[in-house]
Amino acid sequence: MIRLPIYLDYAATTPVDPRVAQRLSQHLTQDGVFGNPSSSTHGFGQTAAQAVATAREQVAALLAADPNEIVWTSGATEANNLALLGVMRANARKGRHLVTAKTEHKAVLDVCRRLEQEGCAISYLEPGADGLIAPEQVAAALRPDTVLVSLMHVNNETGVVQDVAAISALAHQHGVLLHVDAAQSVGKLPIDLQHWTIDLLSFSAHKLYGPKGSGALFVRRRPNRVRLEPLFYGGGQERGLRAGTLAVHQIVATGEACRIASVEMASEQARLQQLRDQLWRGVAKPGQIALNGHHARHWPGILNVSFAGLTAEALIAAIPEIAVAAGSACTSATAEPSHVLRAMGCDLPRARGAIRFSLGRFTTTEEIDYTIQSINVAVHRLRELSPLWGQESSVPLNVDWSPPL
Repeated sequence: MIRLPIYLDYAATTPVDPRVAQRLSQHLTQDGVFGNPSSSTHGFGQTAAQAVATAREQVAALLAADPNEIVWTSGATEANNLALLGVMRANARKGRHLVTAKTEHKAVLDVCRRLEQEGCAISYLEPGADGLIAPEQVAAALRPDTVLVSLMHVNNETGVVQDVAAISALAHQHGVLLHVDAAQSVGKLPIDLQHWTIDLLSFSAHKLYGPKGSGALFVRRRPNRVRLEPLFYGGGQERGLRAGTLAVHQIVATGEACRIASVEMASEQARLQQLRDQLWRGVAKPGQIALNGHHARHWPGILNVSFAGLTAEALIAAIPEIAVAAGSACTSATAEPSHVLRAMGCDLPRARGAIRFSLGRFTTTEEIDYTIQSINVAVHRLRELSPLWGQESSVPLNVDWSPPL
């Protein structure tokens, strides 16, 4: 029998992999490695420092980076803050202009609002209807005083994959730095920072089966070291970029999560693509359903669809045994439609009818079958109950509601 409830909200957070949890538990108690890695005068601290160094190497190996370019943080939100605020404040004499996109996570957009209060100018790029930002758009937005471009790799709501490698090359041609929010791609898609000229990259461990409260910021050192101003001071840890006693247990667990991802990434990506295709074909059967995002340039763990004539809230309430999302976890408490879908040109009915399914390491074929059946029953029942269903106004006119099966 299938185990309920079913979790299909992996883009919000992932359960800690049992192998990761085991490594984490070995660095907590008196019988384990609990020392302060900054205590270099005795074995407890030295052993902890070595554990941190090993984890740093594991993260760097996953990203094809130098271990000295990895700065530990509490997650991608802090890493994004350090990247954007740190670069713009440290390079204020060079320029005060930053380029980003309207579809970024709030952890970037809210930082941009703060920078605007500090006197910076921000250019917000609009994506195409498929969610993509063209490199030509970035080039057109650059100015003589542009210091930084910040674009996410995989969108957390639609799964759209931006061509950050091409955009990084373009930015460097103009002497501009590129920051990438890679919270949804690290450990899921190949990232090669040896050949991609990305300058800063953020991620969270809890998006790749590691613990919450841990993450890192990649800060390029060669050929030109990226200058950052720290967010806070005290202790001088992480080469003065991030003060505070290192959380050894979380850091070691983050390293283990990255090690596992480097081994299993390719097979897991292929498996998730099959499950996503199965889910897409299944939920599309009732008709009048649209895909939100790009049909090809997507991370297979995320499927965002809109159901004509229905609101996401009504559909979610009708399937309480399945955990899915309407928008991102960080904005789910608000009644506003997705800022990502609105930026892509979706009208209000389509945005309000959007559901995000996100699959992960522990998703099974049986769970997808159950979800398809539950969704189809709920959609049919809700549409029959809706007094607006069948009327022309219930179906947005700016979308093809007949997906390929």
